Amino acid sequence: MSDFQPSPMFLARQKRLENAFNLIRPDRVPVAPVAIHYYPTRVKGVSNKDAMYHWDKRLQLLKELTIEHDWDATPPPASVNAAQSWDILGLQQVKWPGGALTENQPFQWVEKEYMLQSEYDEMLADPNGFTINKLWPRIATTLEPLSRLFQIGKSMPLLPLSNAYSLPGSIGFMILRAGLNDFLGKMQELSLQTARNGQLVAQYNREMTAAGFPLVFGAHVFCAYDWISASLRGMRGISMDMYQVPDKLLAAINMLIPSTIYSAIMMNQQAGTKAATIYLHRGSAGFMSDAQFAKFYWPCLKSLIMGLIEAGIKPIVYTEGNYTPRLKYFQELPPKKFVMHYQDVDRKLVKKMLGDITCFWGNVPSTLMCAGTAQQVADDVKELIDTFGDNGGLIIDGTLGIPDEAKFENVQALTETARTYGKW
Repeated sequence: MSDFQPSPMFLARQKRLENAFNLIRPDRVPVAPVAIHYYPTRVKGVSNKDAMYHWDKRLQLLKELTIEHDWDATPPPASVNAAQSWDILGLQQVKWPGGALTENQPFQWVEKEYMLQSEYDEMLADPNGFTINKLWPRIATTLEPLSRLFQIGKSMPLLPLSNAYSLPGSIGFMILRAGLNDFLGKMQELSLQTARNGQLVAQYNREMTAAGFPLVFGAHVFCAYDWISASLRGMRGISMDMYQVPDKLLAAINMLIPSTIYSAIMMNQQAGTKAATIYLHRGSAGFMSDAQFAKFYWPCLKSLIMGLIEAGIKPIVYTEGNYTPRLKYFQELPPKKFVMHYQDVDRKLVKKMLGDITCFWGNVPSTLMCAGTAQQVADDVKELIDTFGDNGGLIIDGTLGIPDEAKFENVQALTETARTYGKW
């Protein structure tokens, strides 16, 4: 996009968001949904299944709704994935419409202990070996042959085979014995699907920026605790680990911190953006005590936030659940270097504790967006503007983005109220 020439509307929206990030009053309060799943396709009569299996249609409708609602940023396209890649891999960590679910159910995460508590030592000693040999085959059935290949490689003396006479036959034998012929065909299919998805995202980004809507962030990342909980141990498993094997859990957290920072940096470089969203799944008051948060959660989250700041990337901390008891921790961070997106929080306490430190993003309730009236939504937006608008540190959004069942007129009321009542 080196030849991109920003339009006046693009520059105005970009400046509006930058001012809000930096606690400077913009011309008006911006509206920027961070997460949008099936809302754009649902209001246009497209099933959740079609939204996932016809990704080009989903991205087109997401673009149209963004323009129609006149938001101030381009919503991220991959909040809902293309289902073909999940089909090819035989993913077990998630269920989706058109797969195991009916066509209008939303995709769902499957909680499970994909790594046993007894396997911490193995994972810590050889993370890559554990990943290929055990984790990947458990979360994606198509990758099961990798485990057989791994075992064959361990049982054979590979070094003596590394010559022009032995290598061709040895590699062919390993592929044949591991049953990799079908696997390699699936991987070719996956690579083609990945390339197609990448082209669709690139086209979507080009069209949105050309239409005057900036990309806010290019990466989404989880802190180490959340990654272990969601991808390895599950909620039940990691809750037990805090009591039964706390040292091993902490060792795993510390091992993963650098990779969480690195992955966000790499994704931002690929997208050409300077912000990353950190989705907080298990750190809210409903999941753990304050003492547990201080010991297991905050150190890895703070390290991730500071690592991104040091890399010149603005962290967007996307809270899920009640974060009122956690506000004190974010007072430790440098002012105006990060942004907080809220689901459930005491607004007045946020203003008191963090009002001069970070921008408030969110948190119009999903209940109002789905079941309330347009006037109720407008009144809630006005309350946000009255509370946080004095120094400009406010961006309007729903508690968790725009919910699937949101009424079109309520989403429009959210936008129009910010545009009129929030104008200076």
